[in-house]
Amino acid sequence: MQEQYRTVARAGVHESEINRSRFICALAPAATEQEAQDFIARVRKEHPTAGHHCFAYVIGADASVQKASDDGEPGGTAGVPMLQMLTRREVRYAVAVVTRYFGGVKLGAGGLIRAYGGVVGEALDEVGTIVRRRFLLATVTVGHQRAGKLENDLRATGRAVREVAYAEAVTIEIGLPEADIEAFRGWLADATAGTATLDLGGEAYGDA
Repeated sequence: MQEQYRTVARAGVHESEINRSRFICALAPAATEQEAQDFIARVRKEHPTAGHHCFAYVIGADASVQKASDDGEPGGTAGVPMLQMLTRREVRYAVAVVTRYFGGVKLGAGGLIRAYGGVVGEALDEVGTIVRRRFLLATVTVGHQRAGKLENDLRATGRAVREVAYAEAVTIEIGLPEADIEAFRGWLADATAGTATLDLGGEAYGDA
């Protein structure tokens, strides 16, 4: 698995006018290809009279799924430059839709490539990106008398506390970078006088 990836910080819209044509770029995070396609469909509904809804999306921390569409623009002048902008910026799990309202002036192939790629770049600048790092999921099990202080200590030291469950004992699910596991074991033993246990689970990505 990739150690980290970059994605869009939030959904957002950026508009540019080029030679009287309106280019409206809608960006959003997308965890799956279906989410990306649902977002594209939603944007189409919001702009039913627009001439084109070109899109590009990249799914997977390793960019394993990449799709682009020119949606009626000359081949290779819209979806591909949009996709290239996403991949050049190393953006993953994201979808971009550029809606174009034609303003009466033809831009030519070079002009379209610059316009579609450029508006995606401007939208990324405006919306911003975040880095998500790979974590191992780990479960700390501890007695009730130490749980409250331990949870506070975990949060105070910047650990990613994901879930806390109270039963016969208290389980605290956290995310840990793989390189930190051994150091964390030592810290946990000191913090709980050796009374807590640590079980490693699967993997996930979280904010770096």
